[in-house]
Amino acid sequence: MGSAIIHCATLIKSMPVGPALEDITGDLDAAVQESGVKNGVLHATVIGSTTSLTTIEFERGVIEDLKRAIMRLAPPGLDYEHERAWHDGNGHSHVQAALLGPSLSVPIRSGKLALGTWQQAVIINHDNRARERRVEVTIIG
Repeated sequence: MGSAIIHCATLIKSMPVGPALEDITGDLDAAVQESGVKNGVLHATVIGSTTSLTTIEFERGVIEDLKRAIMRLAPPGLDYEHERAWHDGNGHSHVQAALLGPSLSVPIRSGKLALGTWQQAVIINHDNRARERRVEVTIIG
């Protein structure tokens, strides 16, 4: 058995006001190829409390459905304690991001991400302003 490979990468994404989704599957695929890992796991974590990672079919209708669902779960304009403390208008952004979560793990098999045909990895900016987002990627195999 050979020694383990640990490969790290950082993705930087400029994102518009949320909820805004961007497909990062190609970026994650590129990190896997760069790592040389054939079988293992990719773990990605987005840095920031108003952003999240998930998988979805990255298709206009599904994207709009998810945006609407996110806004129904934690809409802007409600009485958020965060607003009372900070008055920055993004209490809903923190709640939305917490509900979806900051990280994603995907198996790597035969040098490829083990995702379904219609399954893409996405980053979501929930903030009420455009933000530059950082995703830290760790690949182990």
